[in-house]
Amino acid sequence: MTQSKIEFIGCKATISDVNEFISKVADFSKKYQIGIQLLDANLVFGKDHIISSFKHAKRSIQRNEASTNSFEMELLLYAAGERQIKHAISKMGVKPKDTTFAVIFIINDKSTNNINNIIDIFIQKFNLKRDDSVLTPDETKLTDFGIKKQAIDSVKKNQIFQLVLEKIALVDVIK
Repeated sequence: MTQSKIEFIGCKATISDVNEFISKVADFSKKYQIGIQLLDANLVFGKDHIISSFKHAKRSIQRNEASTNSFEMELLLYAAGERQIKHAISKMGVKPKDTTFAVIFIINDKSTNNINNIIDIFIQKFNLKRDDSVLTPDETKLTDFGIKKQAIDSVKKNQIFQLVLEKIALVDVIK
């Protein structure tokens, strides 16, 4: 699939069976011929975090430097700032206790025109409440993302979320 762009939303929901939910999301993805990646919204630091992760994953695939077999998993590696998929999943994958998450729709050229309709269908099918505010950066969670307090204290307040983007970029070095 050609990954031409992404759309993403924040959602609230209670997921009782994560494996079943992920399986149904995979079926939806196949039916509508789009990629879908779910992330724990508690560690998403705004739109720049998601966009940067997408760009890095896309470049990694284009250069044949990907560590995974799918674009969605490569995106997860970068979003989590991790080198190993098991660490990325445990850090940013959807877990049973999660009530907020990001849904990233990876759009190919064929699905670009009706993506808003697909997003609406997705929200309805999975009984989600759209709430993009769950993607708002929260500096109190930077240490949960793996950024050391010393690094946080060393940057200006208005540049604090640049540390997340640096961690994403470092994935290229540590892979």
